[in-house]
Amino acid sequence: MKKKLILASFLALCAIAFYYFELGQYFTLDAFRARQAQFEAAYADNPFPILAGFFLLYVAVTALSLPGAAIMTLAAGALFGLVTGTLIVSFASTIGATLAFLSARFILHDWVQGKFGHRLKAINQGIEKDGAFYLFTIRMIPVFPFFIVNLVMGLTKMRLWTYFWVSQLGMIAGTIIFVNAGTQLAQIESTADLITPALLGSFAALAIFPWIAKRIIAYLKGRKAYEGYARPKNFDRNLIVIGAGAAGLVSSYIAAMLKANVTLIEGGEMGGDCLNTGCVPSKALIKSAKAADMTRHGDKYGLFAAKPQVDFPALMSRIRKIIADIEPHDSVERYTGLGVDVVKGWAKFIDPWTVEISRNNGEVQRLSARKFIIATGAAPILPPLKGFDGPNIVTSENMWDWLERSGELPQKIAIMGGGPIGCELATAFQKLGADVTIIEMADRILAKEDSHAADIVAASMREIGVDLLMGHKVVAMQDENIILAEKDGQEVQIKTDMLLVAIGRRARLSGFGLEELGLDVAAKGPINDEFLATKMPHIFMAGDVAGRQQFTHGAAHEAYYAATNALFGGIKKSAADYSLLPRVTYTDPEIAGVGLTQESADEQGIEYDLTIYEMDDLDRAITESETKGRVTMLTAKGSDRLLGVTIIGHQAGEMIAMFALAMRQNIKAGKIAATILPYPTWNEANKFVIGQYRLARKPEKLLNIMTKYWKWRL
Repeated sequence: MKKKLILASFLALCAIAFYYFELGQYFTLDAFRARQAQFEAAYADNPFPILAGFFLLYVAVTALSLPGAAIMTLAAGALFGLVTGTLIVSFASTIGATLAFLSARFILHDWVQGKFGHRLKAINQGIEKDGAFYLFTIRMIPVFPFFIVNLVMGLTKMRLWTYFWVSQLGMIAGTIIFVNAGTQLAQIESTADLITPALLGSFAALAIFPWIAKRIIAYLKGRKAYEGYARPKNFDRNLIVIGAGAAGLVSSYIAAMLKANVTLIEGGEMGGDCLNTGCVPSKALIKSAKAADMTRHGDKYGLFAAKPQVDFPALMSRIRKIIADIEPHDSVERYTGLGVDVVKGWAKFIDPWTVEISRNNGEVQRLSARKFIIATGAAPILPPLKGFDGPNIVTSENMWDWLERSGELPQKIAIMGGGPIGCELATAFQKLGADVTIIEMADRILAKEDSHAADIVAASMREIGVDLLMGHKVVAMQDENIILAEKDGQEVQIKTDMLLVAIGRRARLSGFGLEELGLDVAAKGPINDEFLATKMPHIFMAGDVAGRQQFTHGAAHEAYYAATNALFGGIKKSAADYSLLPRVTYTDPEIAGVGLTQESADEQGIEYDLTIYEMDDLDRAITESETKGRVTMLTAKGSDRLLGVTIIGHQAGEMIAMFALAMRQNIKAGKIAATILPYPTWNEANKFVIGQYRLARKPEKLLNIMTKYWKWRL
């Protein structure tokens, strides 16, 4: 500890001395030019001492993270020429950077890793796996000042030798360009000299260097990924999209609108999970459940209350008809008419640019393409527990077929998992008349939502009769109808007619030949970058398979980035932005949100002002007897700039759109309050929460003055 304190004190004193004695004035271009003749004469008389002194000074400036390295690099070119200057600067900068790296590691590494090690676990794993490449990229493309890179990298677990040689290699190209610019600066005698071709060429190289470096890095990555494969000279398609869910449909639509030659491959039903087993049938079920619940509680609306008589076959028929009514939007005929070549079959990569398609009619076809988008979605996770291969175990995918075969609403339904799918379906089935139990390992439902929002939904679910078993772990299924669970070491038995497993979804990556291409399909996280490209840069992913979100609207959002990056990535690429992706859970009341939640803001250390408006104060909510819920608004500390909004209420999913638009367009809360809304509507709550924000900040002193003024006027 004493040695660390001594070193930290020494570094601090050096920095203080540098600025106190204004030594920075000697590290400017004007200062160098004023003494250039002296430097050149001294170098001519004593070349080795001058070289050694310059080298050591450069090392010191870099090691102490002092400003001046850029000017010294130019000076090296002016004094020593391109070759000698490059050698001196290259090694001096690397040694200095390594000393700064070691200083940060010696003083702060243990403290940082000890205090924040759990949060840095993913970073440490990334550094261990790809740290050399990340560092090389930063050195080649200086996004951050090098002195920051030196200090921050010292806090990681990167090996010293790796840091040294990668820094040496990564900085060489930029060093050559800067030193070459210095050789031209040495020739400047008048302003006319500024327009010499050599000097302009040096600065042009500095301007385009980051772009060139990106190209070099992309080339090296691609060359490594494609090792052992021969790229075709010609292709059948500009783009092939695998999977016709939301992401695949939007991707192929965009490509067709841009007149690209695009093929869409789908082996199952067009529309994917959302249309056939997810969003559409579940929301149809929820609507029927709401109608049943209104019948049951007719007295709430001045009507006779009655037990709803559920015609279950008719209910399932309604769901099938709704799917059929929406189906044409996603049909083969529609997309063929838009110019998309739709192929019904299963695709498998046989090399990075070619897929073999086993068509549903029995034919086999091969197609090649310049670019691919994989949009194969995700599948429900079924844990490998005893008895989980029984006939009464279902997921959100095969539940609808199970219900069709059953022909009636199960009396007892258990749901494993208290996430959005589990809570939505639990609410619907309970309202239809089933006896529903949710079994959740955590101590609360809807773990990704603000706790106060989840608490309101949990209370509402208990009120209608849903049994919430928190802190329970399912261990087995016994005799097809008995679930065995544990809590605090005690066995609990739950009887059920149907167990819906809703504990999450896993990307569909197997069976498409990706393993043979070397893509890590077993990875826990996404295997694509911020541009949605895999390590093979011509293969992109979008939707649930990309592993970053699991919303239909999120899949469409990613499809835009995947399609445009695939088609125009050689010119311009854009990173997918998830910061303002709205989310809705269709429980009763609904939960909707955009931006930060209170928990996420706290985790990130973001300061905010919190404003709450209760729905029981809203006229429209009162008229509809739907007063549960609130609007929670987070704004930047001391400002009305929106950071995030969570709405719990009867129409939360419709109401959140106003805030999503405002935040996307950087519209502050005050501007929303100025919008005229019809009365009475649910969206008035969005204005009233802003009114609460203003009320809490009313100018008391000014109002006191106004009170006296009006009294005087009397």
